Amino acid sequence: MRRIATVGLAAVLAALLTGTALAAASVNLGTAKSFAVLAGTTITNTGSTTITGDVGLHPGAAVTGFADVTLHGTQHLGDAVASGAKDALVGAYNDAAGATPVTSVATELGGKTLKPGVYGSATLGLTGTLTLDGGGVYIFQAGSTLITAPGSSVRLTNGASACNVYWQVGSSATLDTTTSFKGTILALTSIALQTGATLEGRALAQNGAVTMDHNIINSSACAAPSPAPTSGTRPAATQPATDTVAATPAAVTDPVPATYLLLLVVATIAFGFAVRFTALRSRARA
Repeated sequence: MRRIATVGLAAVLAALLTGTALAAASVNLGTAKSFAVLAGTTITNTGSTTITGDVGLHPGAAVTGFADVTLHGTQHLGDAVASGAKDALVGAYNDAAGATPVTSVATELGGKTLKPGVYGSATLGLTGTLTLDGGGVYIFQAGSTLITAPGSSVRLTNGASACNVYWQVGSSATLDTTTSFKGTILALTSIALQTGATLEGRALAQNGAVTMDHNIINSSACAAPSPAPTSGTRPAATQPATDTVAATPAAVTDPVPATYLLLLVVATIAFGFAVRFTALRSRARA
């Protein structure tokens, strides 16, 4: 009976521990974490835009429209720092793309309330409001595009943080006019922020361009860029702070995925039957 009890308890603990470990999976941004905007070919801007965080470009080396950009951070255009950040971005993109277990969702995210986890679809769209509820890591995997409708928003509640939200996009992302978006966008090709869109997080485009138009992009909650605001100049770099993801393990607050809760229930029922069976055999022998 003791052996059966031990096996049953081990199964219960294994189910719990496995669920927690998978729920805690996150994305390592490496040296890209201090960047609010990072691109491959070019970065263009139209109108008054404010960026809080570093700006990087590699292998491209020229930006357009930055006379109208108020930058709280450092520009790294075609230099070794930008090159290293781009390498880190490749790793982060692959990290996010390979995250599991994945819950399949419909293309349209508007009107949904989601808990921490990994969510995937061939394409992702947002019309209206997506609510992310609870502390932990959220990873969204889009096979091709991520497109929002005008005036859409991502709402964070009950401890959810923009620092722990990642959008892995297989081609390009477009935030339509006046969208209020949260999280780090990791796009394989390009990212376009249309007129008045705001982003609490990062716009990181691996191979293409980042295009801005009267926007606010702020990564300061997740990393500490250079403190002095500038207009088209390049202040000295400062050491970035550690992301919330690294500082606070998501396993503390992540819910156990439904699959592992089911395993826990099955293991508990099996344990109960085993104990009952052993007790009946002991009585029969007596």
